[in-house]
Amino acid sequence: MCLAVPGRIVRIFADGELHMGTVAFGGVSKCVCLEHVPDAKVGDYVLVHVGFALARIDEQEARRVFEVLETLGGLEELEAT
Repeated sequence: MCLAVPGRIVRIFADGELHMGTVAFGGVSKCVCLEHVPDAKVGDYVLVHVGFALARIDEQEARRVFEVLETLGGLEELEAT
């Protein structure tokens, strides 16, 4: 089973020809490829799987997923990486 985690884009930049961003996941920030969501902007929420943003989602959906992950203890695992 694969799990995509929601995060908020805090910075967008180019890495060569790649559309990249810094994405915050509840206190942890990671560098993420934004090639699959070219219309995403700073402040948008995206679903991220293995370093790739796969889709944009609204803030309400992102918060709902964070609540489920917190209930399951999944946020602790994210913070450890």
